[in-house]
Amino acid sequence: MTINIILMLIAGVFVNGPYALITTAVSADLGTHSSLKGNSRALATVTAIIDGTGSIGAAVGPFLTGYISADSWNAVFVMLMGSALVAGLFLTRLVVTEVNGKIQELRSQGSSMSTNLQV
Repeated sequence: MTINIILMLIAGVFVNGPYALITTAVSADLGTHSSLKGNSRALATVTAIIDGTGSIGAAVGPFLTGYISADSWNAVFVMLMGSALVAGLFLTRLVVTEVNGKIQELRSQGSSMSTNLQV
């Protein structure tokens, strides 16, 4: 019984982790968008829509699992891999934007340091 509880907790961490990452990353990205600056009500609405969409996915997932598992359990794992791939592809744009921003920040810090050394 104890091992089942531990395994269920571990499974919960691995399921909720990516879900929380996706909703948090998208909400944080929207929080920096110029059209939502200073409008906390619009930001809260958009964040709620994103969170609601994730909840719909959490409700549809078990339904699809039951439907697909009638064929084979291998198909269920293929569906889960496909879902993870699609989520990763959707996050790619955010990751690229974030990395490019950090690179520009480091370059600007490097150029300001070299300017200060020359003076």
